[in-house]
Amino acid sequence: MDIQTAVRTVLGKYATFNGRASRSEYWWWFFALMLFNLFLRVVDVTVLVPLLGLETFDDRAGGPLGMLAALALLLPNLAVAVRRLRDTDRSGWWILIVLIPIIGYLIFLYWVLQRSHEGENRFGERSE
Repeated sequence: MDIQTAVRTVLGKYATFNGRASRSEYWWWFFALMLFNLFLRVVDVTVLVPLLGLETFDDRAGGPLGMLAALALLLPNLAVAVRRLRDTDRSGWWILIVLIPIIGYLIFLYWVLQRSHEGENRFGERSE
């Protein structure tokens, strides 16, 4: 899977938590999201903040475009993470493990880095 296919797939399944997401789909989406956030950050800092005089935004919080994008992409991010967990034969509810500081993130990272469960699992056929 390439980056374009991953982005089209994730956005096409905007709030679909059923099914599975391959490791490449998840990580290509993650990479595209980082590039998009970097682009928005540049636009926020160089265009919007000086133009609109929005000096009240904290540097660490990001600008208005970044915040709008984060809100708009919240559901697809959750959905692809849940589908990725399901691809490793774990319940999507395990996404809540990230609520445990540091250790939860490390466990989640370990799980999404694992290979896909071969063949069919309890969540359906393997996605490509």
